[in-house]
This record gives sequence, structure tokens and C-alpha cells, in this order.
Amino acid sequence: MPDEDRRLDQLNHWLTPQLQALYARQGWGAVPSANLVPASSDASFRRYFRWEGQGRSFILMDAPPPQEDCRPFVQVAELLAGAAVNVPQVLAADLPRGFLLLSDLGRQTYLDVIDAENADALFDDALQALLAFQQLPLTAPLPQYDEALLRRELQLFPDWYLQHELGLRLDGERLLAWQRLCDLLIASALAQPKVLVHRDYMPRNLMHSDPNPGVLDFQDAVYGPVTYDVTSLFKDAFLSWPPARVQGWLLRYWQQAQAAGIAVQPQFEDFLRASDLMGAQRHLKVIGIFARICHRDGKPRYLADVPRFFAYLHEVLMRRPELSDLALLLDSLPPPTSAST
Repeated sequence: MPDEDRRLDQLNHWLTPQLQALYARQGWGAVPSANLVPASSDASFRRYFRWEGQGRSFILMDAPPPQEDCRPFVQVAELLAGAAVNVPQVLAADLPRGFLLLSDLGRQTYLDVIDAENADALFDDALQALLAFQQLPLTAPLPQYDEALLRRELQLFPDWYLQHELGLRLDGERLLAWQRLCDLLIASALAQPKVLVHRDYMPRNLMHSDPNPGVLDFQDAVYGPVTYDVTSLFKDAFLSWPPARVQGWLLRYWQQAQAAGIAVQPQFEDFLRASDLMGAQRHLKVIGIFARICHRDGKPRYLADVPRFFAYLHEVLMRRPELSDLALLLDSLPPPTSAST
């Protein structure tokens, strides 16, 4: 039996007594018969299933060890819930086996529903949730977005996109330019005020929910640069917005963060520069991750959005001459294609 089928059998076997106990606690009567159906998937090894019966629904997370670890999800869910952020409630857990029973935040992500007309309202809700967890004290035992992590993330670009996707290795002046670029981006990130960073705060991980938004995929949270999540929100992997509109949303965030006492940069222009450089770090990382998912994990569809991230990079290069090393490097590469051959 394939491992995925074996785990699904184990998940079903584990789920039955968990639902019986939950229904008994809540006084809901007998557990109705229902099947697990796929709810969503992502770029990791995690799988999600929905259980639905007689008007109630729950989400099952299957996070197979040793590739995945449920404990950070449970920890960060508790932190965010403490800030009144709408996150899934952990109803039952088998952490050694990687099974979680979660409340269901709905079927529609921001990515499913957002458009030019409703974006202001949806993003305003997303900013309120972001501001809420950015005000949390930095006291939980979360990892730091330190130099080592930032450098490992940047190295994904030459290791996976340049070498595996393009068959190129950096050497000579191009290698020196890459090293100077990494030093610049890392120094900018480390100089920023620190907050709790979701690390993937984007429309695909926000549910159109009540209260809005429901926040998902937060298990990799760290303490790090204040501009990271807000930059990710508007420089998304799956949809793009006009630069002038993005700047308006960033201004709104910066003003609200100041009013909330979050230690953003005192001048908006300094905040924008930090956001641009933080975005460049993330864009290079994501390009590398998408290439790794293709070549290591056999999922080429993510490479279809690589050109979007190169477009983000070129947009930043037009207003940040200090990124000249990046401009020279990108100009020396073949143009990206939407999928690996």
C-alpha cells in the first residue's frame, strides 16, 4: 500500500474516537457518517482534508514526520489566537504521528474572491490582523530571522534556480556581485525593528471568513523584520497589483502601525526602501523555492509564477540604484519561462 494511502487509513482510524469525544463534550449527539475529502494542498508535504456531516465541518491536517512537525503550528496558533487573530482552533492532536483536527475557517481564500473592487476592504481586514499580531511581545520561544536564516534563504536562488533550472554556476565577478548583494539585503533586514513574522502572509493563506480574515499556514513564524509580512501581502506569488496602488496600501499600513505603537521606520521613504530590499530578498528566495519544488519534489507548476517575481525585482531595480549588482546579475541571465522543460 502506498505511504499516502496508509497514512489516510491511519488518519481515519485516529479521527473516529476524536470526533466521538468532541461530539460528547459539545452535546451534539451521535457522530454522523461522513467521508474525508481533499480540502487543499500546498508546496510542503502537508495534506488537508475536510470532514463534513449534518451541517458541521472540520479540517484534518496530515503532516507526515519526519518531513513535517505539527508542534510549531500548535504553538503559533495559540499565540495568534491570543492576539484575537482568527486562526483554526486545534480540537485534537496526535503530534508524534502528525495528525491535527482543526476548526474549519471556510472554503474561500482571499485569492478566490479578491478583485479590483473589493481589494481595499479585504486588505484593510488583513492589515488589522497583521497589526494585531505584530503588537505581541517577543517573548515566545520562536526562532529569530537571523543572518544565518536570511543567508540560507538567499542561497536557494543560485543553488536551485541558477544551477538546477538554468544550469549556471556563479563565479568570478558574478559571484562577487552576488555576495555583495546578499550582504546588502541581509544588513537591511537585520537593521529593521522586529515583530512576529508570519513568513507567508499572502492572499492564498487568508480565508474569507467571519471574522475576516482567517489566517493559515503560520507554522514557520519567526521574530524578524517589520516590513516582511506587509511586503509579502502585496507582492503575492499568484496575483499582482499596480505599483501606485501598492504604495497606497503600504502608506496606510505604515500610518496605522505608527498609531498602534509598532516600531516601523519613522520616515515613510525609509520604510519603503526597507520594504523594497526585504521584498528583493523574499523574491529571490521564492524563485529558488519554486525551482526546488520542481526539481526535487517533481511539482513543476510552481515555476509558472517565477516570471512574476522577476517582474517584482525589475520594478524595484528601477527605483533602487543600490541594487546595481542585482541588475547586472539579472541582465546576464536568460529570460524566465513559465515552466521547466
